[in-house]
Amino acid sequence: MPRSRQTQPRPRTDGTGRRRFNAARHPTAGGPMRRRQKGTGLAPMILAVTLGAIAGLWTWTTPGQPALWPSAADPNGIEVLVLDNGFHTDLAVPRAHLEAGSGPLAGAVRSLPPGEWILIGWGDARFYVDQSPIGDRLADGARAFFRPGNASVIMLDPAQDNPRDLVATDRRRTLHLSTAGFEAMVAHIEASLDLDQGQARIAAARAGDDARFFASHEHFWIGRLCNHWSAGVLNAAGLPVRPLRSVTSSEVMAAVERAQLDTGTVRD
Repeated sequence: MPRSRQTQPRPRTDGTGRRRFNAARHPTAGGPMRRRQKGTGLAPMILAVTLGAIAGLWTWTTPGQPALWPSAADPNGIEVLVLDNGFHTDLAVPRAHLEAGSGPLAGAVRSLPPGEWILIGWGDARFYVDQSPIGDRLADGARAFFRPGNASVIMLDPAQDNPRDLVATDRRRTLHLSTAGFEAMVAHIEASLDLDQGQARIAAARAGDDARFFASHEHFWIGRLCNHWSAGVLNAAGLPVRPLRSVTSSEVMAAVERAQLDTGTVRD
């Protein structure tokens, strides 16, 4: 009896006479697709790293200096106030202590009209000085925020009245700086001045206003705002601050509160 010839399975077609592609019989065919699927894990990893970096920067703290703050061991501690007008912070410093120095800041203070306290702040050389209605300055405000490299000034404003009377209680904080902390703070402010032959130079003044605006070599923009500068001054005096979050005045005030709480110093 003749052997029956083993029949080979007929290839399947798709109805047009063309063979159907059977991926199961070609395991390597799915290789590139599987590799692409593995590659999709890179995007979540990049996102996680990015979010982690942002969180790290947001909570990043520049440490304080225990040798400067607090002033409990210094019987000659100097009182300094931090004032918040809702979006901008100033420091109120006793004039006599500033004039007692020998640097350019002391010379600038001596040139000011009378006032027992000096309000110190920093900002854009044009927007900060201008006091016209804010609605008329929106375009200039956008320029100050978003254009890098803007010129800046340090305001020195002699206050005739007690600075505690200038803002509400919840808008001010009181610091008692050590002598060394005060001197470090002054040195930091002086380092921000754009000096002319070793002297601070006036960049602007307002009619009918005792405030004087002295040129600073720093640049104002959204990456370096007035409250960033104030936080840097406090850090120079020995307080820990969170630089990135110091974009707001409330964060500057919170830095003072945290420092007082951590060290058990007197709070307002």
